[in-house]
Amino acid sequence: MISQPAKKLLVIGKVWPEPSSSAAGSRILHILNTYQHDGYSITFASSAGKSPFSFDLNSIGIREADIPLNDSAFDTFVKNLHPDVVLFDRFTSEEQFGWRVSEACPNALRVLDTEDLHCLREGRRQALKEKATFNKNHLNNEIAKREIASILRCDLSIIISEFEMNLLQTHFRIAPELLQYLPFIVSEFSDENWKTYSEREHFISIGNFLHPPNWDAVLYLKQTIWPLIRAKLPYAELHIYGAYPSLKVWQLHNEKEGFIVKGRADDALDTVSLYRVLLTPLRFGAGLKGKCLDAMCTGTPSICSVIGAEGMNGDLDWPGVIVDNPEEFANAAVDVYQNQEDWKSSQSRIKPMLTERFGAAHPKNLMDSTNKLCEELDQHRSANFMGQMLMYHTMASTKYMSKWIEEKNRRTD
Repeated sequence: MISQPAKKLLVIGKVWPEPSSSAAGSRILHILNTYQHDGYSITFASSAGKSPFSFDLNSIGIREADIPLNDSAFDTFVKNLHPDVVLFDRFTSEEQFGWRVSEACPNALRVLDTEDLHCLREGRRQALKEKATFNKNHLNNEIAKREIASILRCDLSIIISEFEMNLLQTHFRIAPELLQYLPFIVSEFSDENWKTYSEREHFISIGNFLHPPNWDAVLYLKQTIWPLIRAKLPYAELHIYGAYPSLKVWQLHNEKEGFIVKGRADDALDTVSLYRVLLTPLRFGAGLKGKCLDAMCTGTPSICSVIGAEGMNGDLDWPGVIVDNPEEFANAAVDVYQNQEDWKSSQSRIKPMLTERFGAAHPKNLMDSTNKLCEELDQHRSANFMGQMLMYHTMASTKYMSKWIEEKNRRTD
């Protein structure tokens, strides 16, 4: 019996995955693992440079490839690879390479992993900057025009949050058949080794400092929330962790105030497990928060803003408290921290959430959609005229801009 050749997946990454630095790095690895388990042969390509923290994809059987920007060498590369599926990591990757993939491999399924809705994050950032209530005018920003166009050009877009699924369908009128819900995945976990209340101390905040919402949250903690907590718990400390801390982050360190900047955590799960309460007062952002999932996986209650917890708990009670007002946030943090019964009650709500909200059914749904669309691609695309139109105009504009840059670079060299 002749075996069928493995299906091919090409992933075009904005950056090389860094699972030790961000939730986005962990998520893309989960997606790669999902396709690999379904029998796909995977190539991960990026035009970005690697860092010392980049994950070695070769170690898990995934081929790595460096690809140039604005260079027809990519056309030859992708045509020779002849992938069945091309996955773009963030809409900017689709903008740069989508038209080339469409031209060189017209029968390849094009999938966009949005990571989170960048236009939602930007709209909330702008509203915060203006000290205004977030509204549709903030949402209909320049990034939205690019990101929604990218979603429409692709055959399927992976969406991390139910909130964002609803927003795309109700506000932007995206057809549901173009969207695939895929939250964070917890394949297995054990609560047997969770540290007890008495084995933990202090508060923790964690998050990659290259991500602007994390920096804003730490600054908000420093200036507004932590002084309120510290006034009631004078011996408690808040430890700040995150990859890529800049000088301005280190300058917040103040031992007398109990505000301790620690920098990168070697292992996020091991680190979070040492603390009694996670603080996540995000004031803007989008998607799901990996720090909140890490807290759940280690049995750590959390105090979160509405944006921090958004899309994670559904109809289930949060394992801690969700609150926006800074005084109420601080009071909730103090209560859960020093009241053992409240802390245990919060921890008890974690297991059902991990089981019901982040279970193994979601990867199967992604693969079912992927494989079905590969078989029905012409029919699927014919129903998405808006996407066809946007791809036509993209190839008539972005294509020639890229070719102009390529020619300019050639003459410069």
